[in-house]
Amino acid sequence: MSEQKAADPLGTFGRYLSLWVVLCIATGISLGNLFPQAFALLSHLEIGHVNLVVAVLIWVMIYPMMVSVDFNSLKHIGERPKGLIVTSVTNWFVKPFTMAALGMLFFQILFVDWVEPQTAKEYIAGMILLGSAPCTAMVFVWSQLTKGDATYTLVQVSLNDIIMIFAYAPIVAFLLGVADIVVPWETLLLSVVLYVVIPLIAGYFTRVQLLKRGSEEQLTQFTEKLKPWTIIGLLLTVVLLFGFQGKTILEQPLVILLIAIPLIIQSLGVALIAYTWAWFWRVPIEIAGPVALIGSSNFFELAVAVAISLFGLESGAALATVVGVLVEVPVMLFIVYLVNGTRNWFTWEKTPV
Repeated sequence: MSEQKAADPLGTFGRYLSLWVVLCIATGISLGNLFPQAFALLSHLEIGHVNLVVAVLIWVMIYPMMVSVDFNSLKHIGERPKGLIVTSVTNWFVKPFTMAALGMLFFQILFVDWVEPQTAKEYIAGMILLGSAPCTAMVFVWSQLTKGDATYTLVQVSLNDIIMIFAYAPIVAFLLGVADIVVPWETLLLSVVLYVVIPLIAGYFTRVQLLKRGSEEQLTQFTEKLKPWTIIGLLLTVVLLFGFQGKTILEQPLVILLIAIPLIIQSLGVALIAYTWAWFWRVPIEIAGPVALIGSSNFFELAVAVAISLFGLESGAALATVVGVLVEVPVMLFIVYLVNGTRNWFTWEKTPV
């Protein structure tokens, strides 16, 4: 039993992340209603539309992930290109646009009688921010649970991070414009620099220095020590967000469910598209699994940070991104279950693809 626990890439805490998020939601709502003045004070601690408290927490979340990114893996980018093509197309040409389409379908048509028009726009904006940010660090966990090719997963993540630097802001701005949402370009670009470029550079130099001083083992030990801080930063951010959103949630208790429905549909749909394409293209299962997982999961830490910067702590956009955190783990575990249950569909041997 102890060996099984040691081999569990999620760990007990990670496996029940959705439960901890629910508890933090309840804590945040309670604190927000008990101490509204304290949360009002925190909301004014900002520079250039960037809340300083949230910025620190987001950095605590993102920096450990960026240390794990190995850009040397990009030298393998020409090996087995089919999987990378599927990943890149689904992540950047399918996922953001299907998320925006689902957001508009549900909140401008299906749920139009239950949500105010301005609030609906903010929910759509939050969904767009989620859909335009493919997952980074957590993909390593999902990949391991499906016995995925670790090196290939690393190449996927590294390539996505490079693309994200240049593609995230233009895609988000375009889709927000299509949804008739005002785009504050300066704040959007500042968010990308703060929450993608700078952490990525800091993570790279940290990695280089650690490898110069020691070995891969020391690097692994360093990242393992940082991992708990990622979860702590995430949960504290959830408490803050729901502290600001407490009144809205109590007045509209079904709003979380309304947001979760299109998010779940989109995650499962993108996974199905990528996985089916990989099957038709005869991609080996150890690559097809991570290909399906990386497109269906989200870099929710980035989405939360940008939503707060663009629309504020009390916005529907920020709330939508946090609901993304809530549904992420159970949805991804379900996709892992489906991948493992269909391994026998991929009968071809591992070949250069």
